[in-house]
Amino acid sequence: MTTTTDSPLAVDFCGLTFNTPLVLLSGCVGFGEEYTRVKGFSNRDTGAICLKGTTGEPRLGNPPHRVYETPNGMLNAIGLQNPGVDKVVDEILPTLDFGETRFIANVSGSTIEEYIKVTQRFDDSDIDAIEINISCPNVKEGGVAFGNDPDMSARVVEACRSVTKKSLITKLSPNQTDIAENARRCIEAGSDAFAVINTLMGMAINIENRSPIIGNNQGGLSGPAIKPVALLKVHQVYQVCRDHGIPIIGQGGITTAEDALEFLIAGATAVGVGTALFYNPLVCKKINQGILDYLQRHEMQSVMQLTGTLQLNASQAPRCGC
Repeated sequence: MTTTTDSPLAVDFCGLTFNTPLVLLSGCVGFGEEYTRVKGFSNRDTGAICLKGTTGEPRLGNPPHRVYETPNGMLNAIGLQNPGVDKVVDEILPTLDFGETRFIANVSGSTIEEYIKVTQRFDDSDIDAIEINISCPNVKEGGVAFGNDPDMSARVVEACRSVTKKSLITKLSPNQTDIAENARRCIEAGSDAFAVINTLMGMAINIENRSPIIGNNQGGLSGPAIKPVALLKVHQVYQVCRDHGIPIIGQGGITTAEDALEFLIAGATAVGVGTALFYNPLVCKKINQGILDYLQRHEMQSVMQLTGTLQLNASQAPRCGC
């Protein structure tokens, strides 16, 4: 692809040059074409696009309702609706313009074997990198999500690592006890980068019929409501990553340049934009300009100078934050 490495917005991510630190998140832009019909939208305003979660075979997804707006956020339980990896690789990838931006596949599965199958198919394609969605339920272990257990997380990463030379980005779940320990185990298993965080689990209830609004009963909460949690998780994972040179895509509630800058300062190399696109498809232009203005104001030559520059307060407060 055409890159502008001299741009102050350009970042190096696992040896790939992103024209900006902005990454459009999986599930929010379909397979890269979702917003190209919107006047004024351009994939060139992004550093990379994560394609929709892809499984071994086609999936219809969950029953409706699958999306519900909440205060400062959104619940979704799409259920990984997708046409299957063969169609994505054979029919969809050839239609994408790799000269505009980087494209990252999102690999999902219900078994280790499915993760291997999907990763192998993407390895033999033009995709730039592979994101591993370890928030999927392991059907062989009673439905426990791979990403909530460090042992299972490491097993998925190790299995995917064995069948691809492409960069692996592990998407970490916030719904676990120790996200930093999980990150450490995934690095040992071969992860090249992390996406922090996936959605928090939530519920909404119809009080008239006293039943969940989401057809799947529960869903993933995204949007500004989860930003403080996401920032802390990025900071925690960065403590593990910084000595290994492992980059992070920080994500969770980013809607403004200020939000993006917070994630960069907390330790992210790139930042993910998702829910904000639903109400402002052109938000990336505004965020990019805001970051440029900040760099100029602080006389900085590159956005990469911001990563991990958080200066913690010398507080004696209890670690619980009380």
